[in-house]
Amino acid sequence: MSLRAEIVRFCLPWFMRQRLQPGVRIEDVRRLVALYGRLAPSPPRGTELTQIDAGGVEAELVATPRSRPDRYILYLHGGSYLVGFPALFRDLTWRIADAAGARLICIDYRLAPEHPFPAAIEDATAAYRWLASERAEPRRVALVGDSAGGGLALATMMRLRDEGSHLPAAAVALSPWTDLALTGRSLADYRSSDPMVPVDTMPEAARLYLAGADPRTPYASPLYGDPRGLPPTLIFVGDDEALRDDAVRMAERLREGGVDVELEVWPRMFHVWPAFARIVPEGRAAITRIGAFLRERL
Repeated sequence: MSLRAEIVRFCLPWFMRQRLQPGVRIEDVRRLVALYGRLAPSPPRGTELTQIDAGGVEAELVATPRSRPDRYILYLHGGSYLVGFPALFRDLTWRIADAAGARLICIDYRLAPEHPFPAAIEDATAAYRWLASERAEPRRVALVGDSAGGGLALATMMRLRDEGSHLPAAAVALSPWTDLALTGRSLADYRSSDPMVPVDTMPEAARLYLAGADPRTPYASPLYGDPRGLPPTLIFVGDDEALRDDAVRMAERLREGGVDVELEVWPRMFHVWPAFARIVPEGRAAITRIGAFLRERL
């Protein structure tokens, strides 16, 4: 682990202390996250940012000079299904688009509690169907997501398969949240050492998103779904982050279903560390790895 990553890991608990905590209103958290979005670094000159309508879902198209017009990534952001928007993730999405040589569409899917399950997966499937019919062949499309968005990407592919739609060529899940029943042992083992994931508030986040739905329904928790027929998938997770078991067990489930899956467990990396590529070398290395994986399959 690099010195820079150690410093970031040390500082993250202070930086993230205002996030979801017991008793904190979602509106207050969203205002804070909106401030983070305004402070997010701008992509480099030459990067194209365009607001689009992706099949009835608001979205941001990101393209760099290296983005090929026939390759697309549908990006699903994290935020516990309660917070987040495309601009917040620009410093990550432009890097993935550039590394993969693809155009990237980050959708602004509806959030709970105003729009609980299955609103997010309805938006994701609608955006994918639009993308695959209007912009690119499915074999030139990949799904990528982080945290809740990583679980959403896997669940979206299961729903698309069940509906008979052509699936994307590949998927990447960064520290995915795949089990809203919260049965992973790592949630307890690393609740105090994980500087990013607010374990104490995850039951409430799951409750607000599910709104009474079964936490083991596959379209909310893909860990409990049938993964057969899904495309090649790359999963990243840190070895001592709270969602480690969500990622490891999901990889095992995919492998048992005959899916070509690659699981990378990085030592002492914090939740969704590729988002810190501007600061830590491990983030840049992860982006390079993601780009190589996607270029090979797109």
